[in-house]
Amino acid sequence: MDLALIDTNSWTGIREVLLRRIHDRVWQPGEQIPHEADLAEEFGCARTTVNRALRDLAESGLVIRKRRAGTRVALNPPQRATLTIPIIREEVEALGRTYRHSLLERELRPLPPMLHGAFQVTLGEDVLFLKTLHFADDRPYAFEERYINLAAAPGAHEMAFDEVSANEWLVHNAPYSHGDLSFFAINADKTMSRKLDAASGTALFAMERITWSGKVPITHVRLIFAPGYRMRTEI
Repeated sequence: MDLALIDTNSWTGIREVLLRRIHDRVWQPGEQIPHEADLAEEFGCARTTVNRALRDLAESGLVIRKRRAGTRVALNPPQRATLTIPIIREEVEALGRTYRHSLLERELRPLPPMLHGAFQVTLGEDVLFLKTLHFADDRPYAFEERYINLAAAPGAHEMAFDEVSANEWLVHNAPYSHGDLSFFAINADKTMSRKLDAASGTALFAMERITWSGKVPITHVRLIFAPGYRMRTEI
């Protein structure tokens, strides 16, 4: 990770770097990580900034902090059923099909009131709203509506998302600690019928997902898949 691209004067920026090192196994489970003072010197920031980032990771169960014993990567982090967020391009290509996406809408806007309870961002701040249509062999594959919290993923502000989808960019650039998922079926209305090339009333598989980094929400996304989609994962 290029530290020049990370705001290492903020605790959220420090947390992002530390989280990536844990996920990439730079620090193995059970291994002691450098002391706060050493990390502060590396990042050129105040020790209190490092301390705040480590406290957030500890609250997520990813590291264990003990007085006078330092901080270690959790050997057995909280056990829960997990799903890896798929990159839709890779998912399509794994089927032997050609992927592309079309960005239908991109704008800064306030978060809709209906999401305030589940996706808590700073009141008055705009979020980045995107509509994207994903294709497999030029056939509609999935329709996506997404809100991105720019406080959690500031780099998204400069991204056009016309060449790389928000789905793929966020997986690589906004590490998450946990998330919420819901799955449900909807019947294709006139809009979805047109976008996904499905007969009106067709049952469609849909999901909504929110991811967080610690207590900071990153993104809320709603995905609706074309008829015939089958979800596969490992547990």
